[in-house]
Parts: sequence; C-alpha cells; structure tokens
Amino acid sequence: MSPAPSSATPGPHNMFPPNGLRIRRIRFGEYDIETWYDAPFPEEYAAIPDGRLWMCEYCLKYMKSRFSAGRHQTKCKVRHPPGDEIYRDGKISIFEVDGRKNKIYCQNLCLLSKMFLDHKSLFYDVEPFLFYVMTETDDMGAHFVGYFSKEKLSMKNYNLSCIMTLPVRQRQGWGNLLIDFSYLLSKKEQRVGSPEKPLSALGAIGYRNYWTLSLMRYLHTAPPNPRLEGTAFCCISVGRSLIDYYRYQRCDMHDYRRHLQYAGASGDDLHPRLCSFPAAASRTVHQVSEGPEERHRAEEPTAHADT
Repeated sequence: MSPAPSSATPGPHNMFPPNGLRIRRIRFGEYDIETWYDAPFPEEYAAIPDGRLWMCEYCLKYMKSRFSAGRHQTKCKVRHPPGDEIYRDGKISIFEVDGRKNKIYCQNLCLLSKMFLDHKSLFYDVEPFLFYVMTETDDMGAHFVGYFSKEKLSMKNYNLSCIMTLPVRQRQGWGNLLIDFSYLLSKKEQRVGSPEKPLSALGAIGYRNYWTLSLMRYLHTAPPNPRLEGTAFCCISVGRSLIDYYRYQRCDMHDYRRHLQYAGASGDDLHPRLCSFPAAASRTVHQVSEGPEERHRAEEPTAHADT
C-alpha cells in the first residue's frame, strides 16, 4: 500500500471531489496504490467493486474485477512497453513510445498518470507526443516505474511536457533520472531544452532537487579554489564555469538563473562552495550570458512563474 504524501510532497487529500473519488485505489502489479485524483475513465467504471481498478502493469489495460484481471493475465503476452528500447543500464530500460503508433497504450498511460497528477489535462490526443517509459526488468518482465512525455515538435524547445513516477517508486531517484534523460535527449538533438511552463507543485520540487544535485555534482569535480583575486572575480569565474556547464547540458539559462535565485532566497544547504554566492552568481549570469536588451527582458516578471 502506498503511503500518503508527506509535507514535502504536496498532498492531494484536501482536493478530492465533493462525492469522493470514483476510483479510490488501483491494483498495479503487486501493489495496491491509493489514488490522489479522479481520472476520466468511461462511465461504467464509476461504480466498480470496492472502488478498486485493476491494471496490467505491462500493457496498461484496465479492468473492473479480480476475475477479469486474472483472465487477462493468462492471455497477455506483453512483457515490456511498445516502441523502441533506446536506453539500458543493467536492469533499467527506457522505451520511446510514439503516441501515433501506440495510441491505446499512451491513452491508458495518461489516464494512469491523471490519478496522481492534479493538472494533467491530456488524455486522448496523444498523437503529437512521444512518451519515454522507464522500466525495471526481472525474470517476469519489464516493470513500469515512471515516464515523461514531450511534444514531437515544440516551438519553444520544451523537452518535457509531463512527468510521473508511481507513488510506490517515489523518493528513490527515478524522477531525477527521467529529468536527466530529457536533457540528454536535448543534447543529442543539439537544442536548448526546458520543461513546459508553468510547472506543477510536484514538478517544481522535482526540478529544484534535480538542479541542486547537479550543481553539487559539478562543484564536487570543479577546481578546489576557482577564484582569481577578489570576490567579484570569484563570482565571475565560477559563474562562467557554471554557465558553460549548463550550456553543455543544453539547459535553458532562465531555468538556471531561477534555481540560483531560489537557492539564495531559501537558504538551502547546497554545498560549502556554493553557499557563499548563489545570489551573486545569479546576478553575474546576467552580465556574462546575455546582452543588455535580453537581460532586461529576462528580468521582467511573468504571470506563470513556477517558483
């Protein structure tokens, strides 16, 4: 049984519909997982026994009863997501699934994610999207862990539209791996990537954690004393190094500045070599990464800021 979200994970329990959830839990593989939000399943699923939906963890077909799920299990030959396996590291694999070629699977994936994402709005129009499904493989097959989706053609270079890991898999680093993979795809495509805005509450927390860890990993391998003479030179030197790193990672510089500003304002305990200059390095980025006009434009507040 999945635990209820803690204070670090925005809890959905005060946002249930007035009459309660139609589907209160799902049976997914060996797990009974409590749902957080309602999903637009067909009307005949509004009164299923015990409010439990049964889902095949391989093909994502959903069923009303244990009997139907058992019968499906004896017939289903699927043991991994459809599409191409584009990444493998030991037991971990990532499959690229085309929403046009595997429409039913991707629609069911969106319905699954809606039960754990408040702002999920895409359910049936999946053809313009690619889905990257992460699995963990054992002798039984490739078990679903999480996924992210992105538009095939994004005019704003968004490299991620939606991301979800199962509640039973959260707080184990899977989300960071999915985010990191989205930037790896941007790097391979030789584009600057950024997640779709505005971010949800869970998405903002996930990206802040990811960039905090990324900065700490970078500083761990950076020169021991990256300073010339004086504090200003230190900030510019380290700031330039970080900018080069983020550009190498194919990251949007606005996301970089936003994270440094958040870290400086919140007083996060990041790293001894980062704690002294988040705000200063954030200001330095404006000086060394952009011209005056672009810098002025970036400083203007936006109505959909995610932090």
